[in-house]
Amino acid sequence: MTTVYRKTKGLQDRDLHYCPGCGHGIIHKLIAECMEELGVIDTAILVCPVGCSVFAGNYFACDCVEAIHGRAPAVGTAIKRTHPDQLVVTYQGDGDLASIGAAEIVHAAMRGEKFTTVFINNAIYGMTGGQMAPTTLLGQHATTAPMGRQKELHGSPMRVCELLASQEGLAYAERVCVADIPHLNQAKKAIKKAFELQLAGVGFTFVEVLSACPTNWGMSPVEANKWLLENMAAYYPLGVIKEAQAK
Repeated sequence: MTTVYRKTKGLQDRDLHYCPGCGHGIIHKLIAECMEELGVIDTAILVCPVGCSVFAGNYFACDCVEAIHGRAPAVGTAIKRTHPDQLVVTYQGDGDLASIGAAEIVHAAMRGEKFTTVFINNAIYGMTGGQMAPTTLLGQHATTAPMGRQKELHGSPMRVCELLASQEGLAYAERVCVADIPHLNQAKKAIKKAFELQLAGVGFTFVEVLSACPTNWGMSPVEANKWLLENMAAYYPLGVIKEAQAK
């Protein structure tokens, strides 16, 4: 029996540049499938970040805009306000969003901007060589924390979903992961729900995706996903953090 793998129309037919075991490619496919199922590929607008996914615009079949480091929420705000009936999605990693872009994302949530952010949390700076990020776990090694992250020196890892949930403008926040098939299926449901709530005009919607970075973690893909479930999911609990109802 031959297995047929279905390609989504939301992605262009070209190879990805990501490292083996990286979650970006999987997450791209989930986003693209949701766009296809909602019938918005031709009208959706994706804002790409600076980081490992800086070339995301080369892969999606929708319109894409590149934002400077950390400023995707500002770009998303402008696009959504001028294109209120179109799906607008910002795609950011933890260094981009939680570090240089922390003010941008908090104020977007505060204002209740009606776009969706898909936040990829792999607890490390990936593109630039494995520096400590705001989400790096205590004890986790990084090139800028060779002895491991220490609370007294570096503070505690930032729980972004919980931080944003304190803002009234945040309509929906869920944390998911893509470490295995059941979690991957839940991640897709969360992304699709975020898109649906955005299109219903409820408010700012946010999906945090825990994702492995085998290259900078110094692990095989299998080891990295196991470590993610045992360590990251323990500190960053999966599930719905906040959900408002459509009016």
